[in-house]
Amino acid sequence: MKIYHKFLLYQNKWIHPYIRIFLAGMTYIAYLASILLIVGVVYEHGFTISEHEAQQLQHLYQLVWGVFLTEITLRILLEYQDTKRKFNRLTWVLTILLYLTLIPVIFHRPEEEGAILHFWEFLDGKLYHIVLLLIFSFLNLSNGLVRLLGRRTNPSLILAASFLIIILIGTGLLMLPRCTMNGISWVDSLFISTSAVCVTGLTSVDVASTFTTSGFVVIILLIQIGGLGVMTLTSFFAMFFMGNTSFYNQLVVRDMVSSNSLNSLLSTLLYILGFTLAIEGAGMLAIWSDIHGTMGMTFEEEVAFSAFHAISAFCNAGFSTLPGNLGNPLVMTGHNPFLIYISLLIILGGIGFPILVNLKDIVLHHLRRIWRFLHTWEWDRHRFYHLYNLNTRIVLIMTFLLLVLGTVLIALFEWNGAFAGMSVADKWTQAFFNATCPRTAGFTSVDLTSLGVQSILIYIFLMWVGGAAQSTAGGIKVNAFAVVVLNLVAVLRGTEKVEVFGRELSYDSIRRSNATVVMSIGVLFVFVFTLTIWEPQASVMALLFECVSALSTVGSSLNLTPTLGDNSKLLAAFLMFIGRVGLITLMLGIIKQKKHTKYQYPSGQIIIN
Repeated sequence: MKIYHKFLLYQNKWIHPYIRIFLAGMTYIAYLASILLIVGVVYEHGFTISEHEAQQLQHLYQLVWGVFLTEITLRILLEYQDTKRKFNRLTWVLTILLYLTLIPVIFHRPEEEGAILHFWEFLDGKLYHIVLLLIFSFLNLSNGLVRLLGRRTNPSLILAASFLIIILIGTGLLMLPRCTMNGISWVDSLFISTSAVCVTGLTSVDVASTFTTSGFVVIILLIQIGGLGVMTLTSFFAMFFMGNTSFYNQLVVRDMVSSNSLNSLLSTLLYILGFTLAIEGAGMLAIWSDIHGTMGMTFEEEVAFSAFHAISAFCNAGFSTLPGNLGNPLVMTGHNPFLIYISLLIILGGIGFPILVNLKDIVLHHLRRIWRFLHTWEWDRHRFYHLYNLNTRIVLIMTFLLLVLGTVLIALFEWNGAFAGMSVADKWTQAFFNATCPRTAGFTSVDLTSLGVQSILIYIFLMWVGGAAQSTAGGIKVNAFAVVVLNLVAVLRGTEKVEVFGRELSYDSIRRSNATVVMSIGVLFVFVFTLTIWEPQASVMALLFECVSALSTVGSSLNLTPTLGDNSKLLAAFLMFIGRVGLITLMLGIIKQKKHTKYQYPSGQIIIN
C-alpha cells in the first residue's frame, strides 16, 4: 500500500489533484444519496404504498448502499493515509459493519440450520441494512454541516438556519397521512413543528386527538433535537465519529456549547448528551413507578407514556399525550409524585448544561475526599471557595428564589380559587407545579383561565424571566435578569462597579444583559400591537400572555391559540422561533458587524433624571 501511494499519488503529482477532485465529487454524491435515503424511509413509513412502490424503494436503498460502499472503498484505496488519520475506531467499526453486508451478496444462503444461517439472515435482513444506512446518512450530513463552518459562514446564521430546516422537515413529516387521524393543514403543521423544535408547547390543535403514534414519535424526536440543539448533535457526531475537524470549526462549536477550551470540546458534547440521556432515563423510571397499574395502560403504553413525558419535561417542551394535558383526571388524583417528578425534570432542564457540569465536578470532588478519608482516615480540611463558579451561584440562587416566591404567591392567591376543594398536600403540589411550569415548560394541570389576575401576572413575569442560559428553557434567562438587577442595585447605591460574591461583573455581560431585556420588551410590544389589529376580539391581557409564552418558549395558554387566524398563528410561530434561536444571536446574524476602531471619541453626558 505504501509503495502504491508513493508511486501513484506523490511522485506523479499531476494525478493527485484529479484524485482530490474525484473524491470531493464522490462526497457530494454521498450527501445526495443520504438525503434520498432519508426521503425514501420517510415516504415508506409515512404513506400507504403499493407493492410496485415498495420495489422502487428497495432499488433506491440498494443504490444508496452501493454509493456508500464505493465512496468509502475509493477513499481507503486512494487516500489511505488521510483516511487513517480522520477515521477513529468507531468509524472503522461502522465501516466493517458496512462491508459485512457483502457476505449475503458473495455467499449463498447456508443450507444447514444453525448460528451461521441466523448470522447470514441477519446480515441480509432489511432492518440491518436500513439502520446502518441511516447511521451513515446522518453521519455524512452531520459532517457536511460542520464543514460549512469552515467556510467562515456566520455561526449565528448557521444556528438559525439549522433550526429553520428542522422545523420545515418536521412540518412535512407531521403532514404525512400516517401521522394524523384525519389530516392537518400546513399552517397547523408548521405551528406544531415550530412549537416542538423550539420546545414551546403551544398547540393550535388538540394534540391527543389529532396525531397517531407515528405523529407522537415525530413530535418527540423534534423536541429532543430542538432541546439539545441541532448544532450540538451534528457537531458531536461529526467530531466523535468522523475524526478531526478544522481549527475554525472547533472554535465556532466551542462558542456554541460554551466549552472552556478546545481540549474539552468533545468532552463537553459528551457531557451534554450523557446528562440528557441519564436524567431523561431516571425521570422515565420515576414516572413509570408512579403511574404503573393506575391508568389502564399496557406495559408498553406505560413505558411510552413515561418516556414521552420525561423527554418533554426535561426539554421544557410541555407536550402531553393526554387530552387536556396534565389536567386530565387520570393524573390529577393520587399522582402528586408524578407532578413532582415532572417539576424536577423541568428544573434540571432549565438550569443549563454548564451548571450540571459544574455540579458534577463538585460531587466528584466530595466523593474523592470521602474516598481518601476511608483509605487514610484523615479528613481533608482544606476549604475550596471556588468550587461553585459565579454563573452557577447566580443561576441556582435566582432559580431557588423564583421557585419559592412563585410557589408561595400562587398558593396564596389560588388557595380558595383554582385550588379550591383540593387537600392541603394537593394544593402545595399544584402551587409548586404551577410555579415551575412557567420556567419554561408549559404543562397545565389546572385551567389557566380559572386563575386570578394576580396569578396571571405572576405567570407572565415567570415566563418572561425563563430559565438559565445554555439550557432547554427560554425567556430572557435568569442570568441576564440577575445581572440587570445587580446593575440596578449598583446604580442606586452609587457604585461604579457591579460586584457580587467577590467578583466584578464584566462590562460585556452587563451590556448584553441590558440589550436582551430591552430587545425582549421591544419585540413583545411590536407583536402584541400587531395582534391587537389582527385579533380585535381578544383581550390585551390574553394577547400579552400568548406572546410572552411564545417568545419565552413556554407553551402556557389562556386557550387563545386555537382561535387565532392563520396570520396570527404564523406570527406566533415566528415569535417562538425568535425565542428559541435567541434575540441577540438572531440580530448578530442579520446586522453587519462594525469593525473595531483604534480611535476614541470624546465622552459626552446625557441628562437622565
